[in-house]
Amino acid sequence: MSVTAIVGANWGDEGKGKVTDALAAKASYVVRFQGGSNAGHTILNEHGKFALRLLPSGVFYPHVTNVVGPGTALDVDMFFGELEGLAGRGVPAPAVIVSDRTQIVMPYHRLFDRLEEERLGGAGFGSTKCGIAPFYADKYAKLGVQASDLYDVRRLRSRLEQSLAAKNILLQHLYGLDPLAVDDLLPALMEYGAKLKPYIADTTAILAEANAQGAPILAEGQLGALRDPDHGIYPFSTSSSPLAGFASVGAGLAPGSITDIVAVTKAYSSCVGAGPFVTELEGAEAEELRSRGGDAGEYGVNTGRPRRVGWLDLVATRYGCRAQGASSVTLTNLDVLGYLDAIPVCIGYRLPNGTMTEDFPVTSLLELAQPVFGELPGWQSDITGCRAFESLPQEAQNYVMFIERRIGVPITRISVGPRREQLIERSGGCL
Repeated sequence: MSVTAIVGANWGDEGKGKVTDALAAKASYVVRFQGGSNAGHTILNEHGKFALRLLPSGVFYPHVTNVVGPGTALDVDMFFGELEGLAGRGVPAPAVIVSDRTQIVMPYHRLFDRLEEERLGGAGFGSTKCGIAPFYADKYAKLGVQASDLYDVRRLRSRLEQSLAAKNILLQHLYGLDPLAVDDLLPALMEYGAKLKPYIADTTAILAEANAQGAPILAEGQLGALRDPDHGIYPFSTSSSPLAGFASVGAGLAPGSITDIVAVTKAYSSCVGAGPFVTELEGAEAEELRSRGGDAGEYGVNTGRPRRVGWLDLVATRYGCRAQGASSVTLTNLDVLGYLDAIPVCIGYRLPNGTMTEDFPVTSLLELAQPVFGELPGWQSDITGCRAFESLPQEAQNYVMFIERRIGVPITRISVGPRREQLIERSGGCL
C-alpha cells in the first residue's frame, strides 16, 4: 500500500500543485480531498502555464486517474470550465471521476458568500466569494446536496425546499432581497446532473480496491495547516480541514492508509487573505520579494490579489509541520532568494508580556506578536540550473540545513524553479 498526502505547512500558496504534478509521474491516482474553487494550484509544463482551482493536479498525465473526493466542494461550472480550458490548449482529455457523495456548490452559496462579505465590510475574512463557507455550513447543518441527489428529482426538490426555508428569511429580512424559488433552481441542477453523469462513480470503492492492490495514490490538499478551522488562525481560516489527518476522510481512504505525508513550504512566507501574519513585509521590500516570487510573481491564482509576503517564519512552519504530521518537507522557491546578500529568518515571537516563544500561539496572542529574527548569509547567484543538492552554493545548502534543524523534519525535495525538472531530490536529510 502506498498513499502519500501532499499538504501545506503554512497559509497556503506553498507550491503544492507543482509538487503534486511532479510526483504524479509515478502515481496511479491523484485525489482532491477538501476545499473547492477558492484557491488554486499553478503548474508549468510542456503545455504551458495552468492555474487549477478544482481539478486534481494529475490531469496532465494520461496514466493517472484524477478523483474529486467526497470531502471536496464541487463547483460544477468551474469543473467543466477547467476541463474545457485544458482541451482548448491541447491537453489530452484526462481521466477524471467524481465521488457520488461529493456535495454541490449551489448558486445561493456564492450569493450568500458575497452578501455576507459585503455586509461585514472591513471586518470581513478575505473571502474569495466562491461560496465555500456557506457550502460547508450547509454540509454540516445537513442541508447539502450530494451529486447523487441530482438523479432523483423528488429528493432534490425536498432538499432544496428544506435548505431555502431559512435562507429566504435571511434574504428578505437581513439583505433586503427577493426570496429564491425551487422551480427556478431545478432546471440548471438537472442539467448539471446530465453533464456530470459520465464522471460520477463510487470513488471510495475504487480507491479501496486500488489501495489494496498497492497502487500509488496521491492525496492533494488545498491551502495549508494555518488555515485549518481547528488548529489554524481561526476565524481567518478555511471551512474544511487541510490537514493530512483529514485526507483519509475527504478522499475516502481507510484510516492509517497514508504512509507518507509531504508538507510543502516556501523558502520565505506568503499568503492570500486576512489574518495575522507575523513576518509580513511592507513597501519596497515587500514588492521586491513579491515581484521575484514564483514564475510570474506572488499573486493569487484565483483572486489575482497580490500575496502578502514576508521572511520565512520558522515558528509557524514548525507548528504547521507538526499539525500535518509531516514525514518529509518539500522546500519550494529557494531560487527566489538568490538576490539577497543576507536572509532574515524568524526564529521566535516576542509576545505582549515581553517574553519570547518558539511555539505558535492562539490567534489572540498571534495578532500582537512581533518577530524575532536571525540572519543567514545569502548566495547571490542563480541556482535554477542546479539539479543536485551538492551543486547548490554552500550558503544555499546551509540555509536548507538550518531550516531542517529548526523544524525537525527532513527536507527531501527542494524546488529551484517552476518546472518539474527543477525539483531536486535529496535523500535522508541531515537530521
